[in-house]
Amino acid sequence: MTHTLPGWTHTYSGKVRDLYEPADDEVGAAIRAELGDVVLVVASDRISAYDHVLSTPIPGKGTVLTQLSLWWFEQLADLVPNHVVSTAVPDAVAGRAMICKRLTMFPVECVVRGYLTGSGLAEYRVNGQVTGIPLPDGLVDGSRLPAPIFTPATKAELGEHDENVPFSTVADRLGEDIATTLRDLTLAVYARAEGIARERGVLLADTKLEFGTAEDGTVTLGDEVLTPDSSRFWPADGWEPGHAQPSFDKQFVRDWLTSPASGWDRASDTPPPALPAEVVERTRDRYLEAYERLTGSRLAL
Repeated sequence: MTHTLPGWTHTYSGKVRDLYEPADDEVGAAIRAELGDVVLVVASDRISAYDHVLSTPIPGKGTVLTQLSLWWFEQLADLVPNHVVSTAVPDAVAGRAMICKRLTMFPVECVVRGYLTGSGLAEYRVNGQVTGIPLPDGLVDGSRLPAPIFTPATKAELGEHDENVPFSTVADRLGEDIATTLRDLTLAVYARAEGIARERGVLLADTKLEFGTAEDGTVTLGDEVLTPDSSRFWPADGWEPGHAQPSFDKQFVRDWLTSPASGWDRASDTPPPALPAEVVERTRDRYLEAYERLTGSRLAL
């Protein structure tokens, strides 16, 4: 669901976020005059899994994503500039929206992994590497890597899979200097965030960042950052390599969709069914717990 917002015009909807730009009216003109070339980014309560946007929302999820991103942007402000200009947003989207600089985004997902799981694990099992980076023998699901690795991916269209690519592919597309800057910034952000999370009893297994350039050419951190939608957070006291780890994300949604209870065939063209109330509630609680553990604050929804 999109909103009718004074001074803003809806221009795009992704899996989770809705994008608005200043309207061609007096209110929109005033926004441009005060804030410059900006967009309004609204995080919805939509949830996606297995490349599908599900029909059942998770109440409060958009607020968690926005507030956690804002908190992380503050923790990272001395490492890299970010796109947030203001949180003075229309009442209808208060708490779940940010006014942001319009960036020219780089066409690459900047992924960093500190632990082996997911698509990285699948690739490792085939050739002992992840995006061309050789890893030691004997690693299992959940193993901590000797050092974090930058494993970029190309951005896919809605409903398609991102594709892991070697660093050389990014360098060929963007130039060696930009590719190196993105890699170094991604690793620096991970190092800072991993340390903060670990102090709070949370392991940051991996995360995905997006960068763009501002009008003056400055490389800027955009989109969301270090949320349960873009990162794998694991409770440190439950970490046990050798199998899938419990996580602060949509694990309950994935597990239910692939269980006999859902009746859904992932390989079919049929959209996933609606989520039962218990799965919605447990998923909501997991997102809230991630916010509260990481920030040390409670979030009123």
